[in-house]
Amino acid sequence: MTLYCGIDLHANNSVVAVLDEQDQTIYEKRLPNELATIIEVLSIYQAELDACVVESTYNWYWLVDGLMAAGFPVRLAHTSALPEYSGLKYSNDFSDARQLAHLLRLGLLPTGYIYPKEERALRDLLRRRLLLVRQRSLHHVSLQSLIARHSGQRLNTRQIKTLMQEQLTDYLEGHALLSGEITHQARCWLDRAVMRIEQELQHQINPREDYQLLQSVPGIGPILGTTIALETGTIERFASSGNYASYARCVKSEKISNGKRKGQGNKKNGNKYLAWAFMEAGHYGAIWNPRIKRYYQRKKAKGHILVAKKAVANKLARACFHMLKRREVFDVTRAFS
Repeated sequence: MTLYCGIDLHANNSVVAVLDEQDQTIYEKRLPNELATIIEVLSIYQAELDACVVESTYNWYWLVDGLMAAGFPVRLAHTSALPEYSGLKYSNDFSDARQLAHLLRLGLLPTGYIYPKEERALRDLLRRRLLLVRQRSLHHVSLQSLIARHSGQRLNTRQIKTLMQEQLTDYLEGHALLSGEITHQARCWLDRAVMRIEQELQHQINPREDYQLLQSVPGIGPILGTTIALETGTIERFASSGNYASYARCVKSEKISNGKRKGQGNKKNGNKYLAWAFMEAGHYGAIWNPRIKRYYQRKKAKGHILVAKKAVANKLARACFHMLKRREVFDVTRAFS
């Protein structure tokens, strides 16, 4: 008899449900988020389990990795693509867990990609860098506005970046000076943290073939190349260049019926980090490469500037898919013919 397991994962507990081929509940209980406890319960049914389904929540790493290490087949449910429950007057955590197992049994479960554990920490380190860069920008602007508010002088970006802490006394005094010193120190610490992360990323990513191929694309430098390589993972998980461009949010999100627009789909479906990387690559590629620039200007002449930028990003995403698939360097004449 084949069994199907659904796990509704929460911050401090998980609801585990095991169903048989007739959708009858074999086991159902709320368990604490302790890997040993969950494995002990599921080991009773391990030989008959088709798979264990875990929702792709913010804290799935420990559970999915632990179950896989214990020999359980695991599926990561694509939360935003799960069909809504129909015909249910009341639902709770137990019905949610049963629904996951039910969709698995029917073969209708939308699944997400389980990024390899050995590379996941490096990708998350890259995402941490982006968070720190945003915080650094906030401190930069905060210091700039503080000086303008108290001294009437507007320092430009270069002046703020090269400003030493002892120079703050030329613009601030009293409690405003203390505020400026703390902001300056925070920004300097973030500078060092970002630099340390970038050095580690380059040490790990530089020898990789996919990274070296991406460096041949106009507009893609070390940071964007690292982002695209790590967020893409293995290119073989994408069936076509269209799937990859969609994952990178470089295609339209529209619902068309009988030639008429009937609304939009989920714009946020996909990878926001890849979306940012290809938009940035498209922006710089249109500046530095004459052929890409001509393509961009033709698109811009026909419509909105953001539409033109997204068109360039879409072209680059599709080109990168074929490059990584075939292990070839970028050919601008094929990408922008």
